[in-house]
Amino acid sequence: MIVASDKHERFNEAPSPTWQRQLSSAIRDPHELCQRLGLSEAWLPGARKGHQLFEVCVPDAYLSRIAHATPDDPLLRQVLPLGDEAVSAIGYVTDPLEEAEHRPARGLIHKYAGRVLLIASPNCAINCRYCFRRHFPYSDNSPSRAEWQDALQYLRDAPSIHEAILSGGDPLAANDRQLAWLVGELEKIPHLKRLRIHTRLPVVIPDRVDSALLDWLGTTRLQKVMVLHINHANEIDQAVIDACTRLKAAGVTLLNQSVLLRGINDEVETLATLSERLFEAGVLPYYLHVLDPVQGAAHFDVPDDEARTIVTQLREHLPGFLMPRLVREVPGEASKTPL
Repeated sequence: MIVASDKHERFNEAPSPTWQRQLSSAIRDPHELCQRLGLSEAWLPGARKGHQLFEVCVPDAYLSRIAHATPDDPLLRQVLPLGDEAVSAIGYVTDPLEEAEHRPARGLIHKYAGRVLLIASPNCAINCRYCFRRHFPYSDNSPSRAEWQDALQYLRDAPSIHEAILSGGDPLAANDRQLAWLVGELEKIPHLKRLRIHTRLPVVIPDRVDSALLDWLGTTRLQKVMVLHINHANEIDQAVIDACTRLKAAGVTLLNQSVLLRGINDEVETLATLSERLFEAGVLPYYLHVLDPVQGAAHFDVPDDEARTIVTQLREHLPGFLMPRLVREVPGEASKTPL
């Protein structure tokens, strides 16, 4: 019999990083999610229905921050499937940002002047129920190294582009060997100045910010910006703060964007606490998005007038540098639209 350590030695294989093992063991079954959190069986039919539309994925590191037997926990509401997701709502569509119209190469989206978005991974560490890309055709936008050449050539031929944005899925769900290669190719393009990474992984699995990640991220010539996605202060525990500290030490500017969500963070006190907690972790609030009208998420919607009122009242509680900008992404517009 070959024990695990002998097997790795025999085949010269290194053990998977801690974060990959955590990701592979994430909860992917609605019954297990309800059982682990002590939820009543009454939640199961809706959870199964929602799961059929968009699969459950919740890693243990995030699960540990969810209150037990508390159906209205703001973190649970972000990840628990509901029967409401099967309800059709007028104006809610599968491609709310019309990204299909802006894909000049596989894995590349170009909507705004001066910057492009690269789908660096089709996978996420957590499936947020309001995700605007829950219907995205990742199978058509997951290039191999050879297939990335079209996107890279597009960038080489466009000197007006100064910023490459890694997105997904979650770009940090890709392995570090692949990411280091892609960023290495990007930094060879002389007119590129900035690398921006939109990710939730340092929040849901803080161990993702390990030495392998920091090695390639800390040495690139590109200016580094990481936009985290945190909607509630309860998502920020000491492990997340420590991950942010490691990123800042590597020269990464940390920003946060949130989505305004019914029943999760649609109160002034909740958003004020979030901004304060973000700053304690070394992260500046950046955007507060109103919900993108993606099919299956209408129950999270907060109307624009209510959103404006919340933000007006929020200004009474926070200094200007802790105020996120309330915006909507409107297809066809040249930038995010302030509300």
